[in-house]
Amino acid sequence: MSSQLSNEELKYWVSFTPLTKFGPLHWQKVLKAFPSPKEAWGATRAELERTGIQGAVLEEMLTERQNIRGEEILAACDRENIHVLTLRDPEYPELLKTLYNPPALLFYKGTLGLPDVPCIGVVGTRMITTYGRQITPMLVQPLARGGITIVSGLAMGIDTVAHETTLAAGGRTIAVLGSGLDAAHVYPAQNRNLVQNIVDHGGCVLGEYPPGTQPLRHHFPYRNRIIAGMSRGVLVIEAAEESGALITARIALEENREVFAVPGPITSPQSAGTNLLLKQGAHPVNEAQDMLDILNWNDVPRILENRVLLPESPEEEKMLPCLSQEPTHIDELVTRSGLATPAAMTTLTMMEMKGKVRHVGGMLYVIGS
Repeated sequence: MSSQLSNEELKYWVSFTPLTKFGPLHWQKVLKAFPSPKEAWGATRAELERTGIQGAVLEEMLTERQNIRGEEILAACDRENIHVLTLRDPEYPELLKTLYNPPALLFYKGTLGLPDVPCIGVVGTRMITTYGRQITPMLVQPLARGGITIVSGLAMGIDTVAHETTLAAGGRTIAVLGSGLDAAHVYPAQNRNLVQNIVDHGGCVLGEYPPGTQPLRHHFPYRNRIIAGMSRGVLVIEAAEESGALITARIALEENREVFAVPGPITSPQSAGTNLLLKQGAHPVNEAQDMLDILNWNDVPRILENRVLLPESPEEEKMLPCLSQEPTHIDELVTRSGLATPAAMTTLTMMEMKGKVRHVGGMLYVIGS
């Protein structure tokens, strides 16, 4: 365990986590009223009522605490190599503490990182479009190369592309989950391998729920506040009008973080939310440097300029002038380059392996970042 508390003390902290009705604001009442969670765990009804805990929350606590064994939760964490930090541990992220309702506990795998490492949250729709697949690497890759940690929510779509882009760029990423971190409950299940890659490459996967917790719907707004809380700014790349990414943006604004949004086509439902954010005053983003300027991160290495891509074969020499940031179909590339279709496909495949070109779906290609 990473907490500086003994297991005897820590077991009372984690004992509260299976209580489904007990949330961050109830934690604040407990920590204010009692010397430690141990005293709160054994408190009488009258003592708990005096803290302001009442109704269904109080009844659940009084009923369920006789069935919860904190030592069993800690044993499950040990089996899954999950570390635990409390709000009172010195290693707890300082920026996260500034939230109105910070998590009292953090469960995490991997390396939490130094408190002064700059972080940007990247969120967006699960229903990612070709535009989103193009823009996300274009904006995230330079940030990752510049030493900025990318924080996202592991969801399919924008989140997944943000994590994968960061890893491919040799950067560090943090995934915040709305479920337990044990392998059986990582959500979405398709990203279990991504979780391991994040941990293996110096990143971190974290959340406030103990092993065995299902990814329930009401967990995700809480998850979103952690993404915002760990970040100096939040970038929304694609989001529909009812997207959860807008919840993250709203929390970021309330917590005095910067909010960035990528302008999108007015005909695209997946850009309706980001365009709305821009109307409401979010910072428009066309390139990664826009965010660094707003955040005044002038000490971040200025490696954000586009690379000069040089051809390494006669085929690449014909293909490179045909590529741009605008997605172009393979048929058009064949026509422009004058290459036969098999030769064009082989050339694009080799260029993609070198990072010179990216396939954004639907046989559409863009120049590499």
